[in-house]
Amino acid sequence: MKKMLLTIGIIIILVGAFVFYNKLYLPPLPIENLSKKAVIEKINDTEKQLVKLSNENGYEWYVINERNISVADDMIKKMVSQNGWIFKHKDGNGLFFERHGENLIVVTQKWTGDYLLVKIPVNFNE
Repeated sequence: MKKMLLTIGIIIILVGAFVFYNKLYLPPLPIENLSKKAVIEKINDTEKQLVKLSNENGYEWYVINERNISVADDMIKKMVSQNGWIFKHKDGNGLFFERHGENLIVVTQKWTGDYLLVKIPVNFNE
């Protein structure tokens, strides 16, 4: 009986370590070519609060390490405005910009309590 309990305990510890190491406890990512672990490593490897993750399906994905949504919105506005876009308004999780009669919508998504995902069309910096 003791051997069985010991075996079950070791299995539980190994499964727990696997889940923790691979960040499987985090919510799913809408980005296909990055793992949760890779995203956390990118965030932890830099001092920046705004980190580019990837280009995928015509969008650039960023992650912001910030709990305060208004601070995160200000970071997005600053980054997009550097390319000539003028902020118009925010509606829900979308920030609307305009430049030369063109519209740009930047979509944000809360990933965890500490991280915000940002999806921007790739043509924003042309």
